Amino acid sequence: MSIIRKRSAAHKAFITGNIRDNQYILAEFRLNDDLIEQLVGRLSLNINNNFNELYQHLSQQFFELCHYFEMNNGQFIANDKLVRVRFSEEIHQWQTNQQILFYYNPQYHNLQKAFYEPDKKAQKISLLFLSSGQDIRFNAASFHAKVKQLLTQYCKVIGLPNQVMRLRDHQHLTYDLFAKHKGFEQSQVHKLRTIRNRYLAHHVSLPEDISAMTYAVINIPIGQALLAECEIDHQAADPYNPLYSAINKALSKASLKYNLNNGALIANGLVPIVRYSPSNTVSRQGELQMLGYNPHEKPCGMMSWWDASELVDQCQLIFVASEESRTEVGYGRFLNQINAAVSQMMAELNISPDKDTIMVRFHQHIAYNL
Repeated sequence: MSIIRKRSAAHKAFITGNIRDNQYILAEFRLNDDLIEQLVGRLSLNINNNFNELYQHLSQQFFELCHYFEMNNGQFIANDKLVRVRFSEEIHQWQTNQQILFYYNPQYHNLQKAFYEPDKKAQKISLLFLSSGQDIRFNAASFHAKVKQLLTQYCKVIGLPNQVMRLRDHQHLTYDLFAKHKGFEQSQVHKLRTIRNRYLAHHVSLPEDISAMTYAVINIPIGQALLAECEIDHQAADPYNPLYSAINKALSKASLKYNLNNGALIANGLVPIVRYSPSNTVSRQGELQMLGYNPHEKPCGMMSWWDASELVDQCQLIFVASEESRTEVGYGRFLNQINAAVSQMMAELNISPDKDTIMVRFHQHIAYNL
């Protein structure tokens, strides 16, 4: 292989052929007193500590536009919960105190529904658009453009200034790192270009002022084989400290070898949520572990949070891309580094590639004001 071809191959990620694509777009705006007063006066709504009529009007306008733009997977959400979307062969929704989760298969499932509590004033309105059909990644630009058209019209219909609507485009690829060991021999090649460059190739331009995040989340199951590798003293106050210390040691060693120095290990039972932040921040918000990163700032290293008194079903590894992680082609090399580092970790922890599933979810997000 020539030097040029070797350099080109280094920028491409070879991923198992049964990879799953997903995309959803979340648009949000504040339900402030001025907007409520404007709508109440114009529509003669009767509020009196019950917002049912208001939510019905806003959701009805939204669903009518979804029908007009032929978008069959639009959700109206007014309960201030964090929206999360995952793949599933069965369609269902699940809510906790802080989250609303949507499970569905883009190839088969359609859902349009409003989620709100009539007697509670939401701080914000969330409009969720779930991608549908096949070739999700290839059609991502046209999906984005159609959603933007719909949102522009929605703002006009309800009298909302465009600039207060925040649009967030979420895309991720999900695959089992050890799929090849389970008989899936075919692979796909991905350069993992930035969303801006991918959209430009489809003649869809984005505003200059956008925030972008690229990162990977890896789920590491805590099974009996892994527990057997550690000396667990169930009488101790922190019985699982040897387990989490072993995982952290393997992570530190692999991260150093493959030059991954921006991320975290989470093993405290909380759900890690990665967001763009002007500065690198960490906070706990109820059931959520909030991780704020600025890809333009200096990497903050690999941090760890675990609860040594509790055994979690799985721990999560977070690897966040910085400016240096992107090549002129995209993030293919960055994902290759992650795959190699996690593979080394699993070998060191004696996790079986034939029996265990190590799910990798590679995220690319952008956000901007409409």
